[in-house]
Amino acid sequence: MPSNTQSTQTRSALSKEIDIDALIVQLGQFGRYQRWVFAYLGLAIIFTSIYNCQYVFNAAGDNYRCKVPECEQSPPVYSRTEPWRKFALPSKGYNCYRKIPIGKSCAPESFSNTTRRCYSWVYEGGTTIVAEFDLACQEWKRTLVGTIHNFGVFLAIPLTAAVSDTYGRRFALIGTCVAPAVFGLLRAFCRNYVVYLFLEFVEALVGNGTYSTAFIIALEIVGLKMRVLGGNIIQSTYAVGQILTAIIAWVIPYWRTFTIVIFTPSFLFIFYIFFVEESFRWLMVKGHDDEAARILLKVAKWNNAHLLPETKAILTGEPSKFSRPWNPFPLSTVPPPPPKETRLMLKVLKSRTMMFRIIVVSFWWISVTMIYYGLSINSVSLVGNKYVNYMMTAFVEIPGSFLCFMTLDRFGRKSSIMTSFFICGLSLLVLPIVKNPNLTILLTLVGKMTISLIFSGIYIYTVELFPTSARHRMLGICSMTGRIGSMCAPQTPLLM
Repeated sequence: MPSNTQSTQTRSALSKEIDIDALIVQLGQFGRYQRWVFAYLGLAIIFTSIYNCQYVFNAAGDNYRCKVPECEQSPPVYSRTEPWRKFALPSKGYNCYRKIPIGKSCAPESFSNTTRRCYSWVYEGGTTIVAEFDLACQEWKRTLVGTIHNFGVFLAIPLTAAVSDTYGRRFALIGTCVAPAVFGLLRAFCRNYVVYLFLEFVEALVGNGTYSTAFIIALEIVGLKMRVLGGNIIQSTYAVGQILTAIIAWVIPYWRTFTIVIFTPSFLFIFYIFFVEESFRWLMVKGHDDEAARILLKVAKWNNAHLLPETKAILTGEPSKFSRPWNPFPLSTVPPPPPKETRLMLKVLKSRTMMFRIIVVSFWWISVTMIYYGLSINSVSLVGNKYVNYMMTAFVEIPGSFLCFMTLDRFGRKSSIMTSFFICGLSLLVLPIVKNPNLTILLTLVGKMTISLIFSGIYIYTVELFPTSARHRMLGICSMTGRIGSMCAPQTPLLM
């Protein structure tokens, strides 16, 4: 048995001697180990999906009308059939204006034809923050919740990327899974609109790096041939989370109870420290070869992989019988050891090719996020049950993701993404001129399915365009820029 010193010296050059992509072929590109990790990541993504779209229901619009003290019953009840509506409220704008009373009785002669803005309202449902914080006739305050949330996401992505690239993928994953529970639960008990906005921002800031972190982990543990499938599994899991959000909101419509129910389970993610290993790619890049070798051997054991003797010798630190450092994959191009992180980032930013890629991909991200979130947010305003409409727009993401799987490798990344942009744009251009409600829903679903295909595609394409050491930060920069679109999306109801 070799000594510890000899073992460390042998493994210290692990990243120099082994082409990790070729090694994953030996280990199994999507074996039992990868499937278990995907299951753990999937659970985390379901919850981050719920957190990322809960504001659609918590800050949903509510039916309301001006309060008319002269005619109200006790307590006031919202109804569209009150007989006094005809003479106490105007035919249009009754939610913000009422007729000026000239008497104290509830009779036609007690109201003039002149209207004035009202300052108290009666709500139909009373299950959202609109009624709780009395936001009637202040639509901008309601839509601001989504914008503030996405501003938190805007800052969360590069923050999480820096933590992930510096302290590890696992640390970032667990932190972004557990932290939202604290601020989400605090928000459930707040009594003030401004405090609610602040907690919405902080919860998004500390919790919305989960998806990008999980996506990086997923793509770093599978083989090159399985990256598209892996990315689409992650995207489909996110859609499952959105469907569950609508179901839970349907069953538990009151926003405070709904918030408590969805955030409380997040504390259990602290136990992921016992189940989820660090990314072996990140460990190798950071020079933690002993730990990387341990995990790679674990992957081999779980996948029942038969490693070449020479590969196993390097991973276990056995003395090499070769006179020179041995590369088990001589036909592969082994990358040189990565430079220091700061120098690497400067090198990327000084590269005209890399800067051009960042600009183009960032523009894609802005377009995609605005359309993706805009369609989701406005689905609750379509004709029919808002929960069913939201579930349908979420469900079509699953076939969209698997269309991505079928097209990205067959037709190429760029061709698939550009074709999908064209189909999506065409369906959305036709949408405003269509009067049939069913056709409107159909075009919305086509747009959502194609934009989901694009979303899956640009995540994979972005990851592949940048080197491993800066991969998460570059994904973070492009994704962060794209959040300009998602910040604008909640304001689109104001245009309707």
